[in-house]
Amino acid sequence: MLPSLSARISVVLATVCLAVASPGALAQKKYGPGASDTEIKVGNTGPYSGPASAYGTIPRAEAAYIAMINDQGGVNGRKINFITLDDGYSPPRTVEQVRKLVEQEQVLLLAGTLGTPPNSAIHKYVNAKGVPHIFVNTGATKWGDPKNFPWTMGFNLNYQAEGHIFAKYILDQKPDAKIAILFQNDDYGKDYVKGLKDGLADKAAKMIVAEASYEVTDPTVDSQIVSLKASGADTFYNVTTPKFAAQAIRKVADLGWKPLHILNNVSASVGSVLTPAGLDKSTGLITAVYLKDPTDPQWANDADMKVYTAWFKKYYPDGNISDAFNVAGYVIAQGLVHVLKACGDDLSRENIMKQMANIRDLQVPMMLPGVKWNTSPTDFFLIESAQLGKFDGKEWVLFGKVIGR
Repeated sequence: MLPSLSARISVVLATVCLAVASPGALAQKKYGPGASDTEIKVGNTGPYSGPASAYGTIPRAEAAYIAMINDQGGVNGRKINFITLDDGYSPPRTVEQVRKLVEQEQVLLLAGTLGTPPNSAIHKYVNAKGVPHIFVNTGATKWGDPKNFPWTMGFNLNYQAEGHIFAKYILDQKPDAKIAILFQNDDYGKDYVKGLKDGLADKAAKMIVAEASYEVTDPTVDSQIVSLKASGADTFYNVTTPKFAAQAIRKVADLGWKPLHILNNVSASVGSVLTPAGLDKSTGLITAVYLKDPTDPQWANDADMKVYTAWFKKYYPDGNISDAFNVAGYVIAQGLVHVLKACGDDLSRENIMKQMANIRDLQVPMMLPGVKWNTSPTDFFLIESAQLGKFDGKEWVLFGKVIGR
């Protein structure tokens, strides 16, 4: 028996509807926790208090950049709800705050969490939970381990790579150097030291004549500097966070010690470190640079710097525009927005990591020319090159070419 005309029409209509619906189904919106048609919840922790509070301006800058993006309509029509909490650079407190962000606030991801010890404390937890832990604001090499920690990816030039760059410079400029090292006694400090030693290779044992460490809870590093000077070293590798970097720079000068003084990038801010230490006492320092410095006159007419300055004045008027740490926050927030845009309507946690692991030759505004971002599913190191700079009493004067590990 033939089907009725109405039945045949119904079948045809159903077939048409399926054909029309299929492309839509392929482009269906996907949301992880904290994401919706109107909002994307992003979690963050930073040291607004405690021994590393100089870094507290970084998440403030991130929040200010996100405020601008939200004023412009957000990302793909969604506003970013940036929830940033103070952890005081204390690992137990970081654990507490991150659990709150993940389990209570139900954030989609964590971005820009700061510090090697704090992030080490949450490393296993966020990976067990499958929470994207991206643009981690530390250069510890452990953040580039996609096999064992597929949900974590760092931001900074990794510390071992930076150590290699410094080793190349010492071997080229001062091959008979006697090196003294001051380092923070944690994964951050040890990573920098390993990078230098690996870069010096078989010459490390002979060239390094003294090492001294300090704890974050120590009041000063004065005694360590006195000890290192007494070693007869003529080269000083200063692996410290801002508070201790400023102390070390002052003490070296006060003792009349005049080594080749190499300062790690994480404490190279003119505003937050060198000015408190004394610009005159900071003259001659060497560091590795990969962000444009607002105090550097070579960028006065730079298009990126003009945009940055206009943003800063409008969205972070209480901040210190000479503080290069703010540039880090600005760049991290740009990276976050780039990845969220790339996700489109698939705001699943899996897609966030997929986009993070597929960044190709990205020249981000306020990064040094030639320092591009590249990642892959097997390479989680975002930044792998830098340029050396020497402080002339006012700003970092860049020299040489952009170099990598």
